[in-house]
Amino acid sequence: MIFVVLYSFVATVVSGWLAWRLLSLRARRKNRFVFGPWPVPMVALGDFDPAFSATEFGPGLGGEVHFISQGDKPAVGGVSDLESWVLSVLAKGRTRIFEFGTCTGKTTYHLARNSPADARIVTLTLPPEGHEAYVASDRDDREHGEIALRESRFTEFLYTGTEAAAKIEQLYGDSKALDDAPHAGGFDLIFIDGSHAHSYVVSDTEKALRMLKPGGIVLWHDYRPKVPGVFRHLGDLSKKLPLVHLARTSLVAYRKPA
Repeated sequence: MIFVVLYSFVATVVSGWLAWRLLSLRARRKNRFVFGPWPVPMVALGDFDPAFSATEFGPGLGGEVHFISQGDKPAVGGVSDLESWVLSVLAKGRTRIFEFGTCTGKTTYHLARNSPADARIVTLTLPPEGHEAYVASDRDDREHGEIALRESRFTEFLYTGTEAAAKIEQLYGDSKALDDAPHAGGFDLIFIDGSHAHSYVVSDTEKALRMLKPGGIVLWHDYRPKVPGVFRHLGDLSKKLPLVHLARTSLVAYRKPA
């Protein structure tokens, strides 16, 4: 009898430990590439751009920006505080900026608020009444298509009614339908944070690379294995272009040769 009780206790403990271990591994692998290092090499922020160089006191005064934190109620579809800071610092010297995916307009506000007085920020979103224009591919994962549509519900944005709004041109429509020809070589900073479905990441990337000025920078958001459309395409693209993954962020960057 004692043996049966002991056996039952040990079996329960072992089963519980195995269940906990499996759940732990599953959670870790959501943000981990199982087959080795992530394809896009990681670099420290200061190695990517001198504006992020640290001093003995931490980030230098070149990193001072106007900034709204996530606080304790993160914005819908928002980027992290560190990522917002990176985008804000890079906007300081750019006068032509394009954003794929407006969502709440918080990042749009940061780009406009920190860019020069003569800067122009063009941002594109699918309007709430235009969801039928969204064209998914058969190979797109449904989850991120649904997320893109849920986040495309705004007609007023964080920047609406602010002084920064004068710098912003709001476009409405599906990014696959965007005619990028008039914008060819016209932007020195482009942020891709629209639909993370694979076909949209490919389309937005192709357009962004044509729209980028020599010396300009493209940034992609949500580079991590649990966002397969972004992760897969940037892994493929890294075989052709010198992409870098900015440390401690989900941002991938490309600087076009001057």
